[in-house]
Amino acid sequence: MTTRAKLTVYSALATALASLCMMPLLTTRSWLSHAFLVIAVIGAVGAGLRRSPLYRWTVPVGQLLALLMLMLLGFAGAGGVLPGPATMRVLDQVFASGVDDIQQYAIPAPPSAGLRLILVSAVGLIAVAVDTVAVTYRRSALAGLPLLALYSIGNGLAGAHGSWVWFGAAAAGYLLLLFAEGQDRVSRWGRVFYGGSRGSVESGRVSPGGRQVGVLALAVALLLPVVLPHWSFGLLRSGSGGSSGKGVGGSLSTSLDPLVSLEAAITKPTDAELLSYTLDSPLADQTYLRTGSLDQFDGTNWKLGSTTVGDLPVTLPTPEGLRNAQVPRIEGDFQVSDRLEASWLPMPYPAASVQVPNRGDWKLDPLTGTVLPAGDKAIRGLRYHVSALDLRPTADELRLAATAPQDVREHYTALPSDLPAVVAEQARAVTSGAQNDYDRATALVNWFTGPTFKYDTTVNGGTGSNAIAVFLRDRRGFCVHYASTMAAMARVLKIPARVAVGFTPGDNKGGDVYSVNGRMYHAWPELYFAGYGWLRFEPTPSRGVPARYTEKSSTPTTAPSQQATAAPQSASAAPVPTAGSDCTAKQRQLGECGTKGRTAATAGEESWLLSAQVLGTLAAVAVLIALLLAPMLWRAAVRRRRLGGGGRRGPGGSGPAELTDAQVLAAWDELVDSAWDLGIPPDESRTPRSAARRIAETAQLDADSAAATGRLALATERVLYAPPGPLTAEPLAADVRAVRRGLRAAAGRRGRTRALLLPPSSAQLWWRISDAVRAARAAVATGAGRAVERVCVPVRRVLTRRKRSTPES
Repeated sequence: MTTRAKLTVYSALATALASLCMMPLLTTRSWLSHAFLVIAVIGAVGAGLRRSPLYRWTVPVGQLLALLMLMLLGFAGAGGVLPGPATMRVLDQVFASGVDDIQQYAIPAPPSAGLRLILVSAVGLIAVAVDTVAVTYRRSALAGLPLLALYSIGNGLAGAHGSWVWFGAAAAGYLLLLFAEGQDRVSRWGRVFYGGSRGSVESGRVSPGGRQVGVLALAVALLLPVVLPHWSFGLLRSGSGGSSGKGVGGSLSTSLDPLVSLEAAITKPTDAELLSYTLDSPLADQTYLRTGSLDQFDGTNWKLGSTTVGDLPVTLPTPEGLRNAQVPRIEGDFQVSDRLEASWLPMPYPAASVQVPNRGDWKLDPLTGTVLPAGDKAIRGLRYHVSALDLRPTADELRLAATAPQDVREHYTALPSDLPAVVAEQARAVTSGAQNDYDRATALVNWFTGPTFKYDTTVNGGTGSNAIAVFLRDRRGFCVHYASTMAAMARVLKIPARVAVGFTPGDNKGGDVYSVNGRMYHAWPELYFAGYGWLRFEPTPSRGVPARYTEKSSTPTTAPSQQATAAPQSASAAPVPTAGSDCTAKQRQLGECGTKGRTAATAGEESWLLSAQVLGTLAAVAVLIALLLAPMLWRAAVRRRRLGGGGRRGPGGSGPAELTDAQVLAAWDELVDSAWDLGIPPDESRTPRSAARRIAETAQLDADSAAATGRLALATERVLYAPPGPLTAEPLAADVRAVRRGLRAAAGRRGRTRALLLPPSSAQLWWRISDAVRAARAAVATGAGRAVERVCVPVRRVLTRRKRSTPES
């Protein structure tokens, strides 16, 4: 294998190894095989273009075009088979959806087409950069920059999912690339000789000292974090940085405080586990963990309006607005990690009782049911048990709910005087067709979760009046914006509302055990319905789980009554999202999206470039490209063979002084074909001297080129007409190249381009193929005739003998 081929292979291998750090970004790994295929194709295209007589800068251009072709075939098949405006529009749409998915999904994200397009195309661009720097321009050391960029971005996005293994793989690939180029550079100085142990001389290999240094440096880089485990910086550290103090943004602890701290936790998420829990409810994966509610809105922010808190009792007071608490209960055990500090106590709502080791460390706000710590360290490592009420009202029951009491309406519908008019206008416009508070609430939810709103954590935080107006104008934000805006709009409609904070349902770890991490911080509005109390609504798109009672139902399930319900309802009472319902990110990850979700998941797992249509199209395009490049590549190969190269001695090359007849005639054939390619067709009726004069006059060659033409003609005539004797020792290859330069100068840009891409002399290739086909057909016909003859001759002999042996009648 040549050095350039080795560099091509090693550059592709280095890119593939560096791309492994992006494995944790998606829930599946199928996209990685697509990325490896793209890397291989880019390397092959670069190797092919480097063997052609093109400028070096055209190699990365060709590789970028090949990458674009692969992306069109893999992700824009809906726009047609061949590339064009339609496929470009489809590709742009897929890319835009991927950008939206980045803003909506946490890592690991589902393998949507947009996300796979972004990852595969990013790996492809890095492959082009590495191949260009390391192979085309022979600067392998600089190839570490794009590899480092790929690793840094991938490992940074992976966060806690990252691993030192990916650094080791990327570094190993880069070292292999450096070793390959270093071997080539050293070999250009000649063979290295050094004595053996007994005075013998060995040669042909380079000292392995450089390899030892590289491997040692890699080992030190991997082992150093183990020796110094408390270092919190460096490429191998996959956690997020920050201060070491308390607070949401810190790297050593994570706290949950109302809205301001919640905004920081959402915009700078962490995958660190905050708590784990078990629930005996069949709907545990739909149960939110509420830490508290903010019931007062002053135009600047939402806050806890209660100024007095009491001791935490064993049995909590009946939740506000609930007519009868004699309903089924769910039991849960919770374990808080050391990563959660100074937080309000996460619990399912409404909680009936709480068991904690030291009740004196906690206080209760009886109005909102919020359990607050009496000290900063109360919650770290806490184990506690919660018994919560399992309320399951239906949509029909909530439509028939009575009007809220006057004191509740006054307290929970209060709004600041400077609230922008757009809030009231939009609230009334969205709910214009609703007849009751429940239908108004669901109309708001459906409007927020519709296609006009986008989940975006890059938007500036804030829950005040101005922030609400900006959110309604731009329609981009995260859960804090959705919760505070819907609560304000509900109050405009005289529906009692407040903002709850806490966590979305945790990830199932197996059995009935769930885990909550820093990406599950959430805020949502709670609306009041007489007889049922405060109920959760989910307006944030692609986050959380919609409340069960937002589904249409005509059969009552659990309504407040004077009698206790005999038994908890079965899990079947919970609606399963259908193909026509909006499917949230949580439901898509859990596979609860019905037909629609399964279709999306299947589409995400489909292996593009593996379908019959795409493979057929790719094969057809490859064949077309090969046919278009065949004349150019064949002509370059013939010129190389005639003038010498690849270890063969050509006319004028190094070696014996005398040239053979075949070498001289090959040089003359190259001159004739070069003139043919540049617009002067051959004339077989002329002698070499006459043909040389015609070429020089037609192309108006300069004196040096004309003299070189004459020398080639003279050498050819000696071979054809002179008696055998010593042949020329002149460097005819140099003369051919001199004539070609003169012909190219006279041909103009258009003629040179045609001579390069579609040389007329390549018609000889077609003639040779035609001759070979005719010869093959003749050989097949001859062989078939002989085979028939071998079969027929014995048959005829047998028939003749039988006829002779038959007596005449």
